[in-house]
Amino acid sequence: MNMIEEKEKAHIGQTDIPVIMAPMFLVSSPQSVIEACKARIIGTFPLLNARTSEELEKWFETIQKALDPQRNHPSAPLSPWGVNLIVHKTNKRLDADLEAIRKYEPPIVITSLGNPQAVVEIVHQYGGVVLSDVISIKHAQKAAKSGVDGLILVCNGAGGHGGTLNPFAFVPEVRKFWKGLTIVAGCISNGQDIVAVQALGADFAYMGTRFIAAEETMANDVYKEMLIEATSEDIIYTDAISGVNGNYLIPSIVNAGLNLENLQKKSDFNTGWRENEPKAWKNIWGAGQGVGEIMEIEPIGKIVETLKEEYFQALDQLKKF
Repeated sequence: MNMIEEKEKAHIGQTDIPVIMAPMFLVSSPQSVIEACKARIIGTFPLLNARTSEELEKWFETIQKALDPQRNHPSAPLSPWGVNLIVHKTNKRLDADLEAIRKYEPPIVITSLGNPQAVVEIVHQYGGVVLSDVISIKHAQKAAKSGVDGLILVCNGAGGHGGTLNPFAFVPEVRKFWKGLTIVAGCISNGQDIVAVQALGADFAYMGTRFIAAEETMANDVYKEMLIEATSEDIIYTDAISGVNGNYLIPSIVNAGLNLENLQKKSDFNTGWRENEPKAWKNIWGAGQGVGEIMEIEPIGKIVETLKEEYFQALDQLKKF
């Protein structure tokens, strides 16, 4: 098991509140990453959001230029940023994206759906931090042995490919064998939730759904309005959309013409539907059970300010007990 070095702890810890804005497929943008880091939380994006390797290079250059501490922010360091890499064999761009990581050296790399060991070797060469998504104790144990610096425990109710474990069970069980960074995902929507996962023993909260309707994301207006109108009852957990169990907005499934009473598992993971069929993420949209906290379309900076107020109020409230 890799114990993250103190300098890496300090680097990833340059935030006002312990929040990582999760990478969201077809939602996160260069501007959402930049605005998150300016607001002093960690901003991330999935590499596949840039649809070609050439476009990805432009994204890297845009983010690095905007967040350059020497040029733009010499007296007030911004929070670090990161990328998400799918290490599953179905990612046809895996090798090219690994080379882009080697070239542009993102401070944080988040791995999903596969063995992160090759990523660890590259990222640790330039002093970066590797975090790995896990949805079970078995996956957490495997990732821990690969040398990653942090585990992202994707708990029940998380948007997209969420797990099924309750954080009250997941976190303490992982802590029995893991001493590195621990990040919790799943239904974290306000400042009180952030304090709660810290009380469980986590270092960071991993928040995706709360930011989908932000002004700076690539989510379309219909998606954003659907989030505003939705509650937890509008979320379904199913493997019929991508072949892997995940949480999706029921209204988007209905609008796509699928019958909720007859959803069947998609057989081929991540291979897409036939030409005229609805597609996961494109017109069937993911969201977590904490969707009820989204009330309006706002800039990321304003969302983070609200989270900060709620977070510090919750801490003050705890002091009274």
